This record gives sequence, structure tokens and C-alpha cells, in this order.
Amino acid sequence: MSTLPQSSPASSRAVADERVLVLDFGSQYAQLIARRIREQNVYCEIVRHDITPEQILAHRPRGLILSGGPASVYEEGAPRCDPRIFELGLPVLGICYGMQLVCDILGGRVQSSSTREYGRARCEILRPSELFDGIPEETDVWMSHGDQVTQVAESFIPLAATDTCPIAAVQHESLPVFGLQFHPEVTHTPQGSIVLRNFVMNVCGCRGTWKLADFARETIADIRQRVGSARVICGLSGGVDSAVTAALLYEAIGDRLSCILVDNGLLRKDEQAAVIAEFSHHFRTDLHVVQAEDRFLEALRGVTEPQEKRRIIGHCFIDCFKE
Repeated sequence: MSTLPQSSPASSRAVADERVLVLDFGSQYAQLIARRIREQNVYCEIVRHDITPEQILAHRPRGLILSGGPASVYEEGAPRCDPRIFELGLPVLGICYGMQLVCDILGGRVQSSSTREYGRARCEILRPSELFDGIPEETDVWMSHGDQVTQVAESFIPLAATDTCPIAAVQHESLPVFGLQFHPEVTHTPQGSIVLRNFVMNVCGCRGTWKLADFARETIADIRQRVGSARVICGLSGGVDSAVTAALLYEAIGDRLSCILVDNGLLRKDEQAAVIAEFSHHFRTDLHVVQAEDRFLEALRGVTEPQEKRRIIGHCFIDCFKE
């Protein structure tokens, strides 16, 4: 029995000739950003925030989006991207923390606000930009931040402002680099999907030819080719990502798939029963259930830092699979 090898950028190029990468800085909205880009019929993939420029180029993206995140850019140990990504000539859009990081790296200043801003705000577009094509001069946006950019380098042009955030959007004079302090990916920003579409179409030059059905079909074919006659073990967490992975695997290799559901005590109500029903009756996989609630909850006792929780949960999953 074997596990499915990781897909390399080269092996997945056929899936999408046009792709945008989201560099994840711990945002609760990273998956939502990717979903909004895919809704524009542009393939989008989430990657680590510290991905190297060489790894980025291997993916051959049309553009990069730097997500939001809970940290402050001026804090020691805050997640940062490789500054060389701005030398690649690729369009970059920073959202919330992503915008603050862009401005900080390229010569601006980020400071803590006197009060954390959370909620809807009225945003005024100060000057025309391809990022705001089709957006009225005043529009509602959703803010969620405790820090904000207080000064930009001379190479940046402020594009928008709110009553409490005078630099709510920026554009670099010579580089295809943009920043938004607000969140265009949430429904509370009514024109947000237009802003994201402007970025992927107007700035990145995408045509919007990608379709989810094409992705599924090509992914299934790729799995069959790479797995050959081997068996595959797939870990199920109860979440959407692992469930979709298992479904694609089953479509590709059928009963040569074995799934392991680890109940870590953090599942939603009745989620274990729902997963068992789906992957025992509908997909009819070889499903094994591991009851590991006590192990996970004991390992998480007293831990409050989100990244440390993720690390502990990941290691506990690995230990369960090894056993």
C-alpha cells in the first residue's frame, strides 16, 4: 500500500494555463479569496507565505495575492514573504495584512490604530485605477484590522480612503503592485468581486477560461497515471479539502482507496456519522475510523496560539497514521 505522491507544479500545468497564487499569512479568509478567484473562471491555488521566488516561478502564475492575517508586520517573528517576489514582474495584490506587508517591505510605515476597525465603512475612490474599473466613486467595504498603513513610499499612489483609514488602497507607480486595506473577498464588500475580477483580468491578463469540471476531469486522469496499480491511503479530517480529495481519488482508482477518519474531538456535531455514511455507502471506500479525541484534546490543553494549535494538530494526525 502506498500514499499518493505530491503533485509537482510541472505535472499540474495542464490543469490550468492561467493561475493565481494566494500566499497565506494565516488569514481566516484565505480559502474564500481562492474561491472568489475561481468564480472568475481563473484557477487559484493557496501556498505558504514563505514560498521562494524560484518555487513561485515553477508554478508559472499570472499573479500573486498576499492574504490577510492576525499578526502585525512590525512584530518580531511576524510572517513575511521573500522580498524578491516583487522583482519577478508579476502582478501582486496585498489584502489587509498583505497590503501592510507590501508597503512595509517597499518603504512605507505601518502602525497600530488607536481603535481596531471592524465592520462596514464608506470608501471613497480618490483616483482612477484599473483595479477600480466599474466601481462607483463611493462604495461600501468591509474592514477588519488593528493596524494600518500610515505612510507610503514616494513610489506608491494612494487610491482610496475611508473616514478612519486615509490610505485604504494603493498602487505602485512602476510595478504592478496593489494593496487593499479592506476585504474584497467577503460579501459585506458588495463590489469586491468586481475588484478581484479587475485584478485577475485587467492587471494579470487572465481570460477566464478555467472551469471546475475541466479541473476535476484532468485531476482524475493525472491521479490514475501517477498511481498506476498501487493502493492509496487518504486521511479524512471531516473538512471539505480532505473530503474532495477522497472523492477525486475514489473516482480515479475506486476500491484501491483506503480512507482513515481520525476523530480528533474537534468535529462538528454529527460530522463523524455524516463522513462515515458518505464514504461507506455513497463512495463505498475501505474506511477506517480512529477515535483519538483524548489524544488531541490533551495535546492542546492550555494552548491558545493559533499557529501552535495547527502544528500540534498536524503532528497528532501524523502519529495516528503511523500507528
